[in-house]
Amino acid sequence: MRVLVTGGAGFLGSHLCERLLKDGDEVICLDNYFSGKRANVAHLRDNRNFELIRHDTVEPILLEVDRIFHLACPASPVHYQYNPVKTIKTSVMGTINMLGLAKRVRARILLTSTSEVYGDPEEHPQTESYWGHVNPIGVRACYDEGKRVAEALMMDYHRQNKVDTRIVRIFNTYGPRMAINDGRVVSNFCAAALRGEDLEIYGDGKQTRSFAYVDDIIDAIVRMMNQEDHIGPINIGNPNEFTISELAALAIDLTRSASKLKLMPARPDDPVRRKPDISLARKVLKWEPKIPLREGLCKTIEHMRTELGIVSA
Repeated sequence: MRVLVTGGAGFLGSHLCERLLKDGDEVICLDNYFSGKRANVAHLRDNRNFELIRHDTVEPILLEVDRIFHLACPASPVHYQYNPVKTIKTSVMGTINMLGLAKRVRARILLTSTSEVYGDPEEHPQTESYWGHVNPIGVRACYDEGKRVAEALMMDYHRQNKVDTRIVRIFNTYGPRMAINDGRVVSNFCAAALRGEDLEIYGDGKQTRSFAYVDDIIDAIVRMMNQEDHIGPINIGNPNEFTISELAALAIDLTRSASKLKLMPARPDDPVRRKPDISLARKVLKWEPKIPLREGLCKTIEHMRTELGIVSA
């Protein structure tokens, strides 16, 4: 296969490029380096089946490919709230451009959507049939609603133009190559603990998340792209639920840090509970996550230790 990965120099995208190359595909990595970086794919540059192109998906591009993994969009509040109009344009115009490309070359296209389409959910755990509880004018709407529109575009191109589409809704993912300044809770806690700084918890720390290791998520994405009978959306994430306080305590324990917890005011529209129902992924993809949080965090912390130039104790 000749495969295009948008956002391919990002956290998830770089791991996906690695996996596809191992599977024998030719990979075109497209990224504008807003939240991705060349260093994430530097080790792939000498692979003759890998090509790196600097390009913003808001602008059209003409390529000949068999499959498109459409990951391009900043995914952490720090990045997507920095330029919210650009975030919406990336989700909407970027998806239109990639769907137009898929239509022209008759490529299968997969969209990485997000658990954020469920907003602050009133249903728990969240199933694919739940329509969500989203603030359409809040500070997170640029990302939440952008992804909801992207899903609508995928379904309309499928229904109207017979484009071969796939949608996955990804829940919290972590692992090596997360940006130190990513702004999401795992990178925040691990980096702060390694530096010996206070771990800032926004709210009372009782809010929950479900954390999936990157290798598990990449496996699910590839399985979904290869799926012939189900276009989605399908939840992919780890159904094991942890409070934010539990995650903070684990980060301190694994880094052997003297850091303390510091409670901060809650952030606007921050979901109280988030946990995927992955029954559909188990049934359709024959998939479920394998790597427990402690094991995955150890790998993530070691990568961050190297990034920060901190010598192991």
